Amino acid sequence: MKFYLRRIGFYAFTLWAAISLNFLLPRLMPGNPADIMIAKMQRAGGEVSETTIRNIRMLLGGEDIPLWQQYFQYWGQMFRGDLGISVTDFPKPVSELIAEALPWTLILVGTATLISFILGVGLGAWAGWKRGTWVDHLIPATTVLQSIPYFWLALVLVFVFAVTLGWFPIFGGYDVFSFPYGPEASWAFFTDAVAHAILPAVTIVVSSVGGWLFGMRNMMVSTLAEDYVLTAEAKGLHPRRVMTTYAARNAAIPSISGFSITLGFVVAGSIVMEQVFTYPGVGKLMFQAVTMNDYALMQGLFLVITIAVLGANFFMDLVYGFVDPRARQNV
Repeated sequence: MKFYLRRIGFYAFTLWAAISLNFLLPRLMPGNPADIMIAKMQRAGGEVSETTIRNIRMLLGGEDIPLWQQYFQYWGQMFRGDLGISVTDFPKPVSELIAEALPWTLILVGTATLISFILGVGLGAWAGWKRGTWVDHLIPATTVLQSIPYFWLALVLVFVFAVTLGWFPIFGGYDVFSFPYGPEASWAFFTDAVAHAILPAVTIVVSSVGGWLFGMRNMMVSTLAEDYVLTAEAKGLHPRRVMTTYAARNAAIPSISGFSITLGFVVAGSIVMEQVFTYPGVGKLMFQAVTMNDYALMQGLFLVITIAVLGANFFMDLVYGFVDPRARQNV
């Protein structure tokens, strides 16, 4: 029980610190969202009345409100589920923008991460079992692919398969001309969205599968030298059973731990990939929030990412404490 209480206390403090930094860091950047909105309105329609300026500052926050007061207001609004109004897409609430972008990121990045994990762990286990053979040549090939910059690989895929061959759409999450009213529950929209997601998903899989493969291969080689594996081989068990039940099952534990933490970062999306493909996910939304100094949107996105990452770590701590009693004693 003490182990779980310590873990809960640690993550509660970490969450408080992360949320406090989430509030403070955007405000250390030059400018503020109220001034940006006022400047945009002045460029669009000339002069803006003092009443309008005052209302905008009250809505978006301005220099008239002390920082400590903004801090307590932020906590109060957060507990009410009010993440503020976005400057990027005024006057939409931040929660609505995040709710629109999050499913795109979860489906695309989550699926691509799962595929890369399965491929990497499966091929890594095979490469470790067949160490010293031609299968080991997969390691340097995937390592090279992993070292290729995200944006460069994405641009190459777009040029070859979208521009030159015309097999896939060039950008976007769906065809806005075929579906002018936005996403809809139909087979036509589903197939169109899948076609738009293939190249971004391939970019993520190709860039990340090498890390899983390399780590699993090394763990497999180390596990094969353990006494229980040698004992299983000496008993005359079938090689496939030794590989799957005795070697790969134990060698995959560190990879599963890393995968669970990686899932926490899935909600952050892939900023570079989503920018290249103009994909309507969280990464693209975050880029827009930073470039527009949209405090409320940045804070909302960072809050969602922080909770997801801390939640994944907390879950794994509880699982390790349940599976391995030594973890409860050493903390």
